[in-house]
Amino acid sequence: MPLSGVRATDELLTHAAEMSDLATEPLELPGVEVLNVMFEIDDQWMQRLLPPALHPTIPPTATFVFWRATEGALGAFQMAQVRAGCRAGVRPRGLPLATWCDSAEASRVLGSRWGFNCRPGQVRIKRNYDRITGIVGDGDRPTLQVALIDPQAISGADVQYTANMNLARVNHEGAMRPWLVQVDPDYTFRRAERGRPVVERFERDQSTGGVMLVYPVSATYTTCDITLPRIRYVSDPEKPAIQGTQSVNA
Repeated sequence: MPLSGVRATDELLTHAAEMSDLATEPLELPGVEVLNVMFEIDDQWMQRLLPPALHPTIPPTATFVFWRATEGALGAFQMAQVRAGCRAGVRPRGLPLATWCDSAEASRVLGSRWGFNCRPGQVRIKRNYDRITGIVGDGDRPTLQVALIDPQAISGADVQYTANMNLARVNHEGAMRPWLVQVDPDYTFRRAERGRPVVERFERDQSTGGVMLVYPVSATYTTCDITLPRIRYVSDPEKPAIQGTQSVNA
C-alpha cells in the first residue's frame, strides 16, 4: 500500500497563486540558467510535507531549484524554489513548498498562468571558478544558500528535471478552489555541468519546516531554452492522484 501525504491543503495555500482559468498558451524562455541541488531528507516528515493527492518518494528528497532568465517575454528575472520530491500516481513530480521571484511582473504571469506560488525576494545565481551558488536573501544574510562545487561538463542528455505540481486557487468547473496544476516544461539544453551538492544556509519557515536535510544527492547547472506548457492536467489535492486527476481538454 503506497504512503500518501497527510498535510492539510490550507497549510499550503499561504502564498498560493490565483488562476482565473486554465487556458494558457506555451511561452518560451530562451537561455535560462538552471541550478538544481537535491538532498535526501528525514523520512519522519515525508508524509507531513504533502497533501493526500501525492505520495512521497522513497527515499524522500527535496530539491532547491534556481532559474535566471535574461530575455524573453517576461523580461529578466530570477526565481528560486524549495520543492518536496513526490509522485502523482507513479510519475515523479515536485511540490513547491516555497518560491521566491525578484520580478513583480514575472511573478504575476507565472502565478496567473501556471500557478507558481511566488513571493517577493532577492534571488541570485553567482558563478565562481570552483562553484556555482544560488542565494535567496538580503545582503550579507541570505535565508537560503546552496552551491554546486567543482563543476564538470556533462551532456544535457544526462539531466532530467521533474514536473511541478503547483498548488493554486483555480477557477475550474465553475468555482474558485484549490487544485494541483501539473507544469511540465520542455527543456532544450545548450550546456550542462554537474558537481558536489552543498546547502550552506537554509532558514526554514512554516512552509518548509519539515525539510530536514540528511544526505547530499546531486547538483546540476544547465543553460537551456525552457518552454512553459499548456496546462494539460489538474488534480484534486484531497484525493489520490489516480482518482482525482482530470484532463483539462476533457
